[in-house]
Amino acid sequence: MKVVNSRWLTAVFALLAILSFAGMACAAQEQVKATLTSSDCVKCHSKAPADIAANGMAHKTNVTCQDCHVGHPPTVKKIIPACSQCHEGKPHFSLSGCLSCHSNPHTPKVIKFGNNVTDPCLTCHTPQIEKLRKNKSKHSALACSFCHNVHGKIPDCTQCHKPHSKEMVQADCKKCHQAHMPLVVTYGAETQSKLCASCHKKAYDLLMASTAKHKSVLCVTCHQSKHKMVPKCQDCHGLPHPAGMMAKFPKCSQCHNIAHDLNHWSADTTPEGAAQGAKKAAAPKKK
Repeated sequence: MKVVNSRWLTAVFALLAILSFAGMACAAQEQVKATLTSSDCVKCHSKAPADIAANGMAHKTNVTCQDCHVGHPPTVKKIIPACSQCHEGKPHFSLSGCLSCHSNPHTPKVIKFGNNVTDPCLTCHTPQIEKLRKNKSKHSALACSFCHNVHGKIPDCTQCHKPHSKEMVQADCKKCHQAHMPLVVTYGAETQSKLCASCHKKAYDLLMASTAKHKSVLCVTCHQSKHKMVPKCQDCHGLPHPAGMMAKFPKCSQCHNIAHDLNHWSADTTPEGAAQGAKKAAAPKKK
């Protein structure tokens, strides 16, 4: 009887030992699963890690494979996460169809656009659309992707627009024009007159042929407050003549001609010649 009991106890202890080792093996297996890292993923998935290494941006530096892909088939079937799982809190992240622009989540900033994309751009680029809407031009009617067909690309103006002159290059365009408000012409105090000559050739040629001091003055020195503004001579010269002379000749051009061709009179542009020409024009024509 004692022998039977001894054998029975031995069998029970053996069974308990087997179950104990099996439990330890399962625990060890679960522990191995929990310690998977991105370096393990590359053993089977070569393209995604390569994309992340090349252009992963924050997906490379701030997250791991396991932060997005929780679990692995067959244990977990749905391992492709929604972008909103991490990206939230900004209007841009509320847009639907993320993959229409961000076609590869492993290269999130390699963005591809369709032909007429505007609304998604506005969630980030609000200053640009405000300029376009407040300052109407042909640019206002275009979709953002018409010019920016690749995200972050700033196209050359000469891609669509012919330069004002043969001498002008792309860098010159932005000295006067802003792409999102092109008709609001602004320029710096050091803008060279040669650029102005691209559009205002007649005035520039007269000025360059003049012997007066105005020839050495930049166009923007006089036309500084607003494009196409015509300053008063008194803004620089004050009242250089006695009051009696100023009263008799209230307009400076009556004696000095135009500012670009100062003190130069041809026979038909003198005050006397102009008056004589006016009389001829008013006289009845002979039949």
